[in-house]
Amino acid sequence: MKIVVFSDVHGNLPALQIMLNEEDTAGGYICLGDTVDYGPWSNECVDLVLSLPNCNFVKGNHEQYFVDGQFDSTNPMAKLFFDVCYPTFTNQQKIQNLPETYTLNGFKFQHTIGKQNIYPDTDIKLDGNYVIGHSHHQFKLEQPPFVLYNAGSVGQNRKYINVINYLTLESDTMNFNMKSIIYDIQPVIKEMISRNYPSECIAYYEGKEILTN
Repeated sequence: MKIVVFSDVHGNLPALQIMLNEEDTAGGYICLGDTVDYGPWSNECVDLVLSLPNCNFVKGNHEQYFVDGQFDSTNPMAKLFFDVCYPTFTNQQKIQNLPETYTLNGFKFQHTIGKQNIYPDTDIKLDGNYVIGHSHHQFKLEQPPFVLYNAGSVGQNRKYINVINYLTLESDTMNFNMKSIIYDIQPVIKEMISRNYPSECIAYYEGKEILTN
């Protein structure tokens, strides 16, 4: 069975819909958290993920922020986005009991390991096989006999803002494929403007690098 593994949608409904349309033959889904915050559609993204058939949804740090009603970070830009997005979020009950880990065939699927932003050059010693998100960078890290995949971000790619990253997985063989889709980020920015996001938030998205075909 083909499973779509994705993370860090961050309220970007158009990107989530594009990914789902691209992978419309999937038999299951694993969401690695951070479906909410930053983008304008946190409620809608949670509802869409929860509506997916055979979907395992694990909690990210931003789901926890939205459950707690407070932002646990010193990043001023991230705090500004939280202050915009949290007051309009109404789906707390739907995300408050999400698990932190889902296990399948010897792999742990979770938002990250030890609250770290993990990159290809991060000094980390693997103690098992992991599939994570959180750092918004897609990569594969091999430490035989273990391997780690980072799915990257669906909705807020930190390298190219207009690229959707995710994984597909064949559950019978546990073979992973790293996937990317280029899309138009402008509808997201226009919606942020229409909802009166602070100019600093708009500039954050507009200032990111764009990947062209």
